[in-house]
Amino acid sequence: MYQKSQILVFVGETGSGKTTQIPQFVLFDDLPHFQNKMVACTQPRRVAAMSVAQRVAEEMDVVLGDEVGYSIRFEDKTSPKTILKYMTDGMLLREAMNDHNLTRYSTIILDEAHERTLATDILMGLLKEVTKRRPDLKLVVMSATLDAAKFQRYFNDAPLLAVPGRTHPVEIFYTAEPERDYVEAAIRTVLQIHATEPEGDILLFLTGEEEIEDACRKISLETDEMTREADAGPMVVYPLYGSLPPQQQQKIFEPAPQPRTKGGRPGRKCIVSTNIAETSLTIDGIVYVVDPGFSKQKVYNPRIRVESLLVSPISKASAQQRAGRAGRTRPGKCFRLYTESAFKKELIEQTYPEILRSNLSATVLELKKLGVDDLVHFDLMDPPAPETLMRALEELNYLACLDDEGELTTLGRIASEFPLDPALAVMLISSPEFYCSNEILSMTALLSVPQVFVRPANARKRADEMKDLFAHPDGDHLTLLNVYHAFRGSEAQENPKQWCYDHFLNFRALQQADNIRLQLKRIFERNELELMSTPFEDKKYYENIRRALVSGFFMQVAKKEGNGKTYVTVKDNQSVLLHPSTVLGVDAEWVVYNEFVLTSKNYIRTVTSVKPEWLLVSILSNPPSVQNQG
Repeated sequence: MYQKSQILVFVGETGSGKTTQIPQFVLFDDLPHFQNKMVACTQPRRVAAMSVAQRVAEEMDVVLGDEVGYSIRFEDKTSPKTILKYMTDGMLLREAMNDHNLTRYSTIILDEAHERTLATDILMGLLKEVTKRRPDLKLVVMSATLDAAKFQRYFNDAPLLAVPGRTHPVEIFYTAEPERDYVEAAIRTVLQIHATEPEGDILLFLTGEEEIEDACRKISLETDEMTREADAGPMVVYPLYGSLPPQQQQKIFEPAPQPRTKGGRPGRKCIVSTNIAETSLTIDGIVYVVDPGFSKQKVYNPRIRVESLLVSPISKASAQQRAGRAGRTRPGKCFRLYTESAFKKELIEQTYPEILRSNLSATVLELKKLGVDDLVHFDLMDPPAPETLMRALEELNYLACLDDEGELTTLGRIASEFPLDPALAVMLISSPEFYCSNEILSMTALLSVPQVFVRPANARKRADEMKDLFAHPDGDHLTLLNVYHAFRGSEAQENPKQWCYDHFLNFRALQQADNIRLQLKRIFERNELELMSTPFEDKKYYENIRRALVSGFFMQVAKKEGNGKTYVTVKDNQSVLLHPSTVLGVDAEWVVYNEFVLTSKNYIRTVTSVKPEWLLVSILSNPPSVQNQG
């Protein structure tokens, strides 16, 4: 079937081995290396791309990075010998920018297409065009859920191949009453399972890094007590989320601990994970799943231009995926911490595709670079709302990445080379004008990683004192820069991990920032942009950096309201408060902010004070944006 058709839609339940086996079948059938080509397999998540590539390299008995490799944002583990490459869908898009027909590949496999991430959707639209231009290119679309008919229709009625998964029956339990605090209920359920159920590992789904680390700590403390007092078996708890370093991610595959005494109660492991373990990763030995029914989802409001991660109820499809994880090795149980009527009435059928709930300015820039001029008629599976597209075009026009006719400008062309949000890219590219490109490079890297400051619940006061050591009165961006300079200093480099621990900083985030800075520097030099710094003694050192910030983020400025506490965003007249974490020491009339946070109130986070006359310079150099400042 694969040989007869150019496009094939493949449906297999999670755990049918499609991610690891199909690419190998294709590889042996296609033998791409005879034509100097290779097979690409895309994954929506970075963790999946790395762990699957490692697994397949072991199965094929080759070194990871030689014949089988992976490529993710800011990390590439491939070599000239690579013939099977696992990558995130975003990386394949980047390659398509420079090579519109993807001539290096003989077959492209889109895996986990049902997750419908932003990059997957654009790739599908793009590959649909490419397959018309390149009859020799084969495309396999793999999905785990039942909306395969939709994929078939989209790809001009391509043949469908369905493979049954090997799953055992899963018994599903609901709660009688809705739970008030889902985290507490989840921890209680895990401990009950450990105390009363026969052996088998537990998988608990929570929403984010802090919640997961917190739950892991509580569960570990409780089980240690149970082992001591109630003679329960030993249990190890592992966290799992996207920003966890790869060595720690691999721990989840370790076998469960042995009983403490011979013939004693068996040990088990408990994995506390985000929805990453829902489809992307398969962990053997899981028999019990605890599902509180929430996940973090990106929500975008184009009217106020706010993109935020909100904890929201999952869809029915996700709930079924989660339950399915329990029946991999033998019949299992799934404990849903919500009522059955809530499952039937309140959960939506499918999660909305990401393209319908994202800020599209980076996407529009990518599409322009990919040579798609007619954005309205670009064939997407679910076209986004026209308003979202209009807002994206408008923003790119203000940033001078697109001219008034909607064509790419030179600045836009360079900005699309950076795997960054357009505002960050523009700030980077214009930083040489302010003689501070070295510093802005570091700052961009720091804004692309998770929070650098750590505030553990038991040492908040101490953590805040340490943060004050780095604080800069003009605001948070410069404070971040101080942290980075200190981290790169000789004292910290002697034992960076200990130094970060003592100063309550996130060592992983700083390491990541270091790595990202290197990669951005390469792109910077490739585009012949100058790396320079104002001498530190010069009184304009910090002022220049703040001016460069305004050059990219002039749309994210707020002005103080008369009464003193609140600010108003200039662009959309939203009333906001400074986030409590800010270190802004001066009473600033105008501030530029990095992100807008929607919690119980509207906060702006990572703020730096600026002067209104700098804004005028930015606005005069990008005239179109004066119209609606009114």
